[in-house]
Amino acid sequence: MKRGNTDNLSFTHSNRPRITISIIAPNHALDQELITLDLPPGLSVGDLKGFVNAETHLPQAAQQFYLNNTPIAGDDKTLEEAGVKDGDMLAMLMRQPEQQNNMNAQRRQQRRPAGRSPHEIETSRLSILGNPAAMAQVREQRPALAEAINDTNWFKEVWEKMDREDAEREQERREQMALLNEDPFNVEAQRKIEEMIRQESVQENLQFAYEHNPEVFGRVTMLYIPVEVNRHPVKAFVDSGAQTTIMSPSCAETCGIMRLIDKRYSGIAKGVGTAQILGRVHAADIRIGNSTMSCSFTVMEGKDVDLLLGLDMLKRFQAVIDLRGGKLVFGDGGNEVQFLGEADIPKGFEEARGREDVVEGPNGTEIGVESGTVRQAGATPSSSSSAAAGLGQVGQVGGATNGFRGPGQALGASSSSSPSSTRSGKAAANNGPTHAPTPASTQRAPRSAPASAPRAAAAAASNSTATATQQHPKEAIDQLVSLGFARNQAIAALDACAGDVEYAAGLLFQS
Repeated sequence: MKRGNTDNLSFTHSNRPRITISIIAPNHALDQELITLDLPPGLSVGDLKGFVNAETHLPQAAQQFYLNNTPIAGDDKTLEEAGVKDGDMLAMLMRQPEQQNNMNAQRRQQRRPAGRSPHEIETSRLSILGNPAAMAQVREQRPALAEAINDTNWFKEVWEKMDREDAEREQERREQMALLNEDPFNVEAQRKIEEMIRQESVQENLQFAYEHNPEVFGRVTMLYIPVEVNRHPVKAFVDSGAQTTIMSPSCAETCGIMRLIDKRYSGIAKGVGTAQILGRVHAADIRIGNSTMSCSFTVMEGKDVDLLLGLDMLKRFQAVIDLRGGKLVFGDGGNEVQFLGEADIPKGFEEARGREDVVEGPNGTEIGVESGTVRQAGATPSSSSSAAAGLGQVGQVGGATNGFRGPGQALGASSSSSPSSTRSGKAAANNGPTHAPTPASTQRAPRSAPASAPRAAAAAASNSTATATQQHPKEAIDQLVSLGFARNQAIAALDACAGDVEYAAGLLFQS
């Protein structure tokens, strides 16, 4: 009798369903572990969570089971009702608490400073008012902020509205991410999450380049030299990446060599686009510097330059492109030709670059697909070149990363705030790179612009003390000097703060 009972118990045990559970617990020691359980018949999903808790000490509330990528819902449902059979493998995802789910979002929020206090906003307003160049940048980047610059309360309202809009965008992004994370086994949702993460990385990389490598967004002037073809002056574009020397039909007509075109060499040139090749001039005199050479030209339509000196001509006459000296050197250096300055470069090429395709950049900018030039949306290349050249001076005005973003200059870099200097600062912002600071001379300020403002203002004041446009009471200057600051620092801070001693002191103490 006992033997029969033993056999019956052994049979019952052998018919227990055996399942394997794959644990998915990010940042946990049991992640990717497998456990095998022999379960009694009629076990509920809630009981299964208890078994797993006993084996792994993972909290039952955090357990979510999946069968064939489908979540098993309802703790009261039996395993048989859920479709679990002997030999099945379940995936168990350990859901993190809400606080941990929002950890990445909190880290992201910490990258941005908290809302600015009214005192800090007012300090930023006065700093912008005291810097014509920064004011010009605000007009370009944030017209609403520039319109309210003379009204303290209005400026504060616009600033706070921008803060709220940034917070709403961040909240919307977090909600979308949480929605996609609800079903971690949904392939399409994971693709969207991956794309969102990729876009965020691209945006951060672009912002980093804005702040630390602004020169890569500047407009590079092409290399032109003055030459004479058949005694006709031509501005030639030096292009070591072109295989042959190319001339436009209009230039060939002007130089009087149209009659020499060998049309047997006509055809179609294919590259990024297509262009009609009219033929080839096998030999014509070209004077470069103090030497006259014989050169062949391929006459081609569709080019925005009159004459392009290609690799065939450059190699033949052993030309060296000296970028440091800004010249084209032939042979052993007996013949040197200086590259033309930007003002002397033909405008047709720049106009063609202005028609290039663009992609959307941060803060309302556009980036050229071919040249990489950054400009304001709808702006021409010439009107946006100064903004590109000054991108690295400071990333935020007044130290506020939520309000005004984008290119700017170190606050307090100019101690003048008169109407005439404001107009000249605005004009400088609208001119081309000829008047803009070069990357080598660009002064890069740290992220907190108010902290760097007194130093920049002091440097400007020491160079142009005699040209200060504002006269401040001697008592105000002495009051700041008595706090331990140099006289030129005190004057510069008063200029930046429109003579307000309290704000000037606050500005100096932030340095």
